[in-house]
Amino acid sequence: MKLGRIVAAASAIVALACGSALATPSTQIWIPSPDVKGFKDIHIDIDSYTRFSGKSENGYNPNLYNIGVSAGVLPLENVKLEVGVDFLKSGYQDDSVYGYDRAPFYFNAKLGTPEDAFGIKGLPTFAIGAYNLGTYDKPERGLSTRQNIVYGLVGKTLPVIGRLSAGGYYGAERALGKGANSGVMASWDRSMPEISDKLWLAADYMSGNNANGEVSIGGSWTFSKQISLVVGVVFFNPFYTTSASDPSSGNGNINPGGKPALTTQLDIAF
Repeated sequence: MKLGRIVAAASAIVALACGSALATPSTQIWIPSPDVKGFKDIHIDIDSYTRFSGKSENGYNPNLYNIGVSAGVLPLENVKLEVGVDFLKSGYQDDSVYGYDRAPFYFNAKLGTPEDAFGIKGLPTFAIGAYNLGTYDKPERGLSTRQNIVYGLVGKTLPVIGRLSAGGYYGAERALGKGANSGVMASWDRSMPEISDKLWLAADYMSGNNANGEVSIGGSWTFSKQISLVVGVVFFNPFYTTSASDPSSGNGNINPGGKPALTTQLDIAF
């Protein structure tokens, strides 16, 4: 089957499955992981991010809810490609309060190679991708969902320690903020067979004084081959401080990512 037909078929599956759908790329807790879905692997994700504080004086602190679908579309062993579409809504009932709800669809894609690919023992995993590819851009209203974050990651599994990955990203300045649209990504994750083969732990970090900068920790429990649940905490921009030149400094120390959030992420695989 030609690649063009494969991609077209997978895109049709994604479109049909997401009347109100969201699927971030394969992630750790918050940032993308080096993993890429295999051919015909389809995942539905039901995610929530519930803030520990919703006080308005701390800036916008919307709870976020996702439902989504993503699929592996490349029938190769050593090079994999996944695509997804996101449907992201806040807890506000009125989209005039949180304007990003007006355009809740986002798209993503990731291309990568697994560890030891092409028969090269010890070769790390590599991944490049893009996510938060939004559809709304109204600079006159001060709103843009086109974060258009492009990233690259390298990961390696080490004995006992687990897998370490690191890389960087670059996004749209208009959506992320001037001087805050690039940074580094890093993560650690490990299966915990000493406790249970069903348990997986992870921590990740994303720099940048924007809505995505964070430190997060969490874990996953696999209930079956098809169902797993991630529970974690995301601390947005824990090292953020304002300065006299910060436009929000007059309103106090307003973190661009908002208050920390408890996240639950249900993954259903087909």
